[in-house]
Amino acid sequence: MAGGRKVELAEALALGSGWRHACHALLYAPDPGMLFGRIPLRYAVLMQMRFDGRLGFPGGFVDAQDSSLEDGLNRELREELGEAVSAFRVERTDYRSSHAGARPRVVAHFYAKRLTLEQLEAVEAGAPQAKDHGLEVLGLVRVPLYTLRDGVGGLPAFLENSFIGAAREQLLEALQDLGLLESSSFSGLKTPAHH
Repeated sequence: MAGGRKVELAEALALGSGWRHACHALLYAPDPGMLFGRIPLRYAVLMQMRFDGRLGFPGGFVDAQDSSLEDGLNRELREELGEAVSAFRVERTDYRSSHAGARPRVVAHFYAKRLTLEQLEAVEAGAPQAKDHGLEVLGLVRVPLYTLRDGVGGLPAFLENSFIGAAREQLLEALQDLGLLESSSFSGLKTPAHH
């Protein structure tokens, strides 16, 4: 599913039993740190290296026993990131968007949850002990939200990696909509390639 078409949540939930639902979350926190003592980090934004070598967001498929999309997402976050995620819960108010792909018939729901830096660092520290670490998840990475003086290093280079599905577009949309990146920073970025 290379993105799929954007759908409203109500439409996605009404698609019927032939469709599977997957939920993923961007976890972020304000970060007052400085790289090399002079480049502001602004926010810590987490992504993960997946088993297939692509970057994506933590989460996964909602199962029949999950009572809601958010219950399924929070279960997946515990499996992939460990017990530190018990300190918070991703809720419907954190919902951002849905994309439906025809083959396979999957709707990908995307959420963004603001944490404290302490909560985010606890997730990073505990992730290697999570059930799926070394299996479905090969490790967490922080997204560099800066561009180095050469105009390539940092976010522009990060965006050249391989992303699963709509993850690259979801990342850029969330960075812009949540104000995690200065709007002037978007002008130099390559726009997402649509297949």
